[in-house]
This record gives sequence, C-alpha cells and structure tokens, in this order.
Amino acid sequence: MACSAASTTTALISLNPRSFSAKSKLISQSLTLPNSFPGVRAPLLSRVARSVSFPRTSHSRKSLVVKASSELPLVGNTAPDFEAEAVFDQEFITVKLSEYIGKKYVILFFYPLDFTFVCPTEITAFSDRYEEFEKINTEILGVSTDSVFSHLAWVQTDRKSGGLGDLKYPLISDITKSISKLYGVLIPDQGVALRGLFIIDKEGVIQHSTINNLAIGRSVDETMRTLQALQYVQENPDEVCPAGWKPGEKSMKPDPKLSKEYFAAI
Repeated sequence: MACSAASTTTALISLNPRSFSAKSKLISQSLTLPNSFPGVRAPLLSRVARSVSFPRTSHSRKSLVVKASSELPLVGNTAPDFEAEAVFDQEFITVKLSEYIGKKYVILFFYPLDFTFVCPTEITAFSDRYEEFEKINTEILGVSTDSVFSHLAWVQTDRKSGGLGDLKYPLISDITKSISKLYGVLIPDQGVALRGLFIIDKEGVIQHSTINNLAIGRSVDETMRTLQALQYVQENPDEVCPAGWKPGEKSMKPDPKLSKEYFAAI
C-alpha cells in the first residue's frame, strides 16, 4: 500500500478558522509510504529511550490532581505546543495550539493516513457530533502525517466515494512528523501515527490520553463522557467520578468515610 503527497512550508499566520495567508510558500515534495505498511503496528525489537521535557502550568491545582514529572507520560503535563498548516472549510489555515489556551478545551486526535478505511469513520463521527462538543466549549483538531493537499482532496471527495466531505473542524498536516513525535504516537519505521487521542484542558494541561493500534477505531461517546467527567471534577474539586460516570449520576467524595455514601447508594 503506497501513497504520495506533497508537503508545504508556509509563513506563519494568526489562527483564524476561515482565513489563510496568500503569502504562503508552497514547496512540492514526495512522500512514499513503505509497501510493508500493515493494519497493525508490528512490535520493534529495540527502542530508543526518549526523554521529553514539558513546561509546568503556573496555576495551582487542587486536591487529588496528579502532576506528572518532566518526562513521559504526557498526562498531567502541559501539552506540547505546535504551529502547523491545516485544512478547514476547504482553505489552508495555520493552527497554533496555544491559541486555544485559556479559552477552550481541546480534543486532539491523531490518525494514520488519508484515504484509508477506519480513519474516515472516526473523522466523520467527530464532525457529526461537533455541535455537542462546541456546546461544552471544546474544539476538535485532527492530525495525520499527510500533506494539506491530501487533506484538501479528501474533504473534497464525497463520503459515499470514500471521502470526508466538509468537516466542522481543521485537519492538521504533520508531514514533518514533529507533532506526532512530541505526543509519542509516531511509528518511526512506517512514518505514520498511531490512533492517539488527547484531552487538553483550558489551562493547556493534558488530562486524558488513549492510544489505539492502527486497526482499532475510537469511540466518540467515550471521548465525550471522559471530557464531561473532566469538566465536572474541575468544577467540583472535592469530588471524583467513579467508573462509567455520566452527567447527572452520583459522584464520590475522595474520603474514607464520605465515600461510603456512594457505595451505600449503589
């Protein structure tokens, strides 16, 4: 299975989902996926140890919020910032993650490749539910290692023909693979990203992550549920959410005695 796409380097512009810089420089290159690309990631015999540093948020967190160290895992650390070209509303724009900090929660998800099989089911499912995320102050950003030209061709292709049609959120091009590396989802020997998903709060801290192998699609319902639980505990820092919690259900007090109220009620 092979594909070719063009990459771009552009002058940086301010984030505006419906505008792009006409001064952008477009440089055509070639990207070829290895013929051995499988439906799942093959285990590697040797791995290079990585150490990634992330800046700490200056905001003081309340009880029971774990702060990770300056190394992996990413959860509990400030999300690595990035600025990259994307496609939105059939135009080329520039997306900068830090533009959302202090304003919105962010669902950042990675997928392996354009014009594949599981990927469009996830991408369109998030687009179809976009208004629900928008109502709870959340932006969605999709990322793959394809070029913006490949993204554009895919959204211009009808869903019934294997395309995406118009999406309600940007698709980001990580053709340099730098973003996938930052978030620990890149498969180096294949040049594509695993199905990683990260929920980033308004302070820019990663509060949740999942990484699926290539053949396993993700659940929009579970992403929404986890996001709602995160927002609930941030609004109610003296409470925690038990397994499967959904809005309107009983939460729990993180206390040896007070937690018995929850267990007595179930």
